Amino acid sequence: MSQAPKYKRILVKLSGEALMGEDSYGINRATIDRIVGEIKAVVDLGVQVAVVIGGGNIFRGVAPAAAGMDRATADYMGMLATVMNALALQDAMRHAGIVSRVQSALTIQQVAEPYIRGKAIRYLEENKVVIFGAGTGNPFFTTDTAAALRGMEMGADIVLKATKVDGVYTDDPKKNPDAVRYQTVTFDEAIGRNLKVMDATAFALCRDQKMNISVFSIFKAGALKRVVLGEDEGTLVHC
Repeated sequence: MSQAPKYKRILVKLSGEALMGEDSYGINRATIDRIVGEIKAVVDLGVQVAVVIGGGNIFRGVAPAAAGMDRATADYMGMLATVMNALALQDAMRHAGIVSRVQSALTIQQVAEPYIRGKAIRYLEENKVVIFGAGTGNPFFTTDTAAALRGMEMGADIVLKATKVDGVYTDDPKKNPDAVRYQTVTFDEAIGRNLKVMDATAFALCRDQKMNISVFSIFKAGALKRVVLGEDEGTLVHC
């Protein structure tokens, strides 16, 4: 198989839960190092990589206290959790020899740069990995929506959604052993079959702007690289 990447610039949506490994919450060091290894394999191909990271692994620990909380306040807490994850990811990348920058949609100048589109694009052109924290900076919007938004702003070729499952299936593969993985599916087919690819806002944004989405497992060794090389990995959602 040719080692020429299919995409020049990608946006990886990484859930906070992916950083937990087998732990109930928080950041598992071995897991984050392995994920960074997957990203490094793509960076070494010359692909420009941006990352949007979630915060579920940290926010899960305070979720019971947030049960009766104002939604906007809880969402801001979630955004701060994503900044913590972004810093942890940057540190792991530094140990792996990857140059990266964290940009936050909330202004926290002591720990991260504010989000500036032109600066982020320049970093990508310099082959630095850009990690976007704090989602969109607005409550009521998920990090899926932030991934769709940043993917378009960065001019990414595709949004790669890293999940626990290696693609989109006809049914829950954990509950139904006969479930079949879709190799490709159109946006309209995904809507018609009620396939859960991303949240509705993010999905509509990608469909309207003709931004393809690839869903794959970040826990499957080499999967990210295979997606970037255009091999049969995960599920491609296209127009």
